[in-house]
Amino acid sequence: MTATMGPAELRDFYENPAVPVASGTERSLRQARILARALGPASPGRAPATVLDVGCGDGTAAQTAARELPGHHVIGIDWSQDALRRAAPRLSAAVRGELSGCGLPVATASVDAVLFSEVIEHLVDPDSALDELRRVLRPGGHLMLSTPNLAAWYNRALLLAGVQPVFSEVSLCAIHGRPGREVVGHLRLSTARALRGLVTASGFEVTAVAGAPFHGVPRPLRPLDRALCRIPSLASILLVHARRMP
Repeated sequence: MTATMGPAELRDFYENPAVPVASGTERSLRQARILARALGPASPGRAPATVLDVGCGDGTAAQTAARELPGHHVIGIDWSQDALRRAAPRLSAAVRGELSGCGLPVATASVDAVLFSEVIEHLVDPDSALDELRRVLRPGGHLMLSTPNLAAWYNRALLLAGVQPVFSEVSLCAIHGRPGREVVGHLRLSTARALRGLVTASGFEVTAVAGAPFHGVPRPLRPLDRALCRIPSLASILLVHARRMP
């Protein structure tokens, strides 16, 4: 029996330049627009919002958000030095930080919104991570979370056929029993109902759950994938907008 992979081994995995650190651009755009509607435009009589992209990867999601949030401050945070090197040309600010240990290098109740894109499925302890995000958000601050949907329409069919669902992994070394070619380090997946329950239990009020398509769906099936975004419980990607409770 091999030893359980611990934080050091996981850190090495995510520092590997071959590990993907970006997701689909359509998901990034959809969540950025939801957040832009929630925050409203920057104006001369109002202080600009501070938005953290926690787990910013190569910075593409934060860059997309910044375009949709002119006048607001978007800051990327990641624990991977390689990811930060790739993010630096895209962002005005990108700093190293992590959700575990000493926590994020951010003062308590100091930010207006957090982007948490395709991160929670990689975490050993998502409860503590959400506690840390709640700490840095002001009361009423916005959490914009996205993650793959365990119950996506094609995963339901795959399970009925006895096939490992897309997005799920049984190894960090190789693909076993599921479609796809890349190992991406997913440790846990959620359905829409489970994700809503987790976020609510962590001290947030969920205001909306939406769907987004997955860029890896075969081209002939992409129109169906986009259409099913209207039913979040069946969508490829779950987008959760929540607010920090007092």
